[in-house]
Amino acid sequence: MSLAELEGTGVTATSGRTVIEMDAVDKDFVLGGTFFNQTVLRALSGVSLKLVSGRALALVGESGSGKSTCARMLARVYQPTRGTITFAGEDVTKFSGRRLAQYRSDVQMVFQDPFGSLNPTQTIGYHLERPLRLHRADLSGKAVQAEMLALLDRVGLRPAADYLKRRPHELSGGQRQRVAIARALSVQPVVLLADEPTSMLDVSVRLGILNLLEDMKVQRQLAALYITHDIATARYFAEDTAVLYAGHLVEQGPSEEITERPQHPYTQLLIEAVPNPARKISTTRTRRAVDIPLWTAQSKGCPFVSRCPRVTAICKEVMPAPTAVGPTHMVRCHHI
Repeated sequence: MSLAELEGTGVTATSGRTVIEMDAVDKDFVLGGTFFNQTVLRALSGVSLKLVSGRALALVGESGSGKSTCARMLARVYQPTRGTITFAGEDVTKFSGRRLAQYRSDVQMVFQDPFGSLNPTQTIGYHLERPLRLHRADLSGKAVQAEMLALLDRVGLRPAADYLKRRPHELSGGQRQRVAIARALSVQPVVLLADEPTSMLDVSVRLGILNLLEDMKVQRQLAALYITHDIATARYFAEDTAVLYAGHLVEQGPSEEITERPQHPYTQLLIEAVPNPARKISTTRTRRAVDIPLWTAQSKGCPFVSRCPRVTAICKEVMPAPTAVGPTHMVRCHHI
């Protein structure tokens, strides 16, 4: 689904400056087979997203839906098989040398596992000093030390001087994630990609991390991509939400509208899965685990057919086109 196709439905873009966007991006991975008979997984199919300064877009879906692949595409870990990714109007696949290094600085990523993203043999000071030396040529000598202390103080690690000497194993999970956020912010990015930044943390510290990310988004006018499988936290942190299933965007729009009035059966399933003490659990419905389908170039129809209560013959043959159900709300379903 291209941006032009989306705009053709009548769905208008949100206000703000578009920093980075994906337009009709496919991503294929070869799983095996011979040269002439390969098995190819289509991890993303025609995905179009825009990240806007000062706003967060939540990318929601189950494990295996393609959320992290999207983030890695934007971070240029992967190259698109088809489609384009542009940053400030420039094709990022053509960046090299200094321009690519600047892009690495402008687009930063916070990973799901804070311990796995930090070198256990090095101090917190090392983790902050290295990006400053590589990407902040304007800093030298005592200015680097002062910036490291300011970063730790900004993410709530005080007294900052004590944390510079510690190693990752000496910190709690929440403290390590704050260090990871400080490291990402150290190079003054304009885009922040947060790949399930709270899923490895205790429930008691998740809100603090989300509040920290919210403050950084507002203060620095960051364009943020927040990846999560929890649609409830998506509403809390992000102004907009996109729902991904088997590499397809099935619903997209304002977070509050999507959580209050979900239109796609998959979005409704995600909302239903959120714990709610006021809701009675149905004893008449049989619940079963269903794997996300393996999507290939030869696959057809809607990928949600095996789980959809509305499925009809056309769903198995034709992928539904995007339909506008509001000024900024899009859904892909034949039965809307």
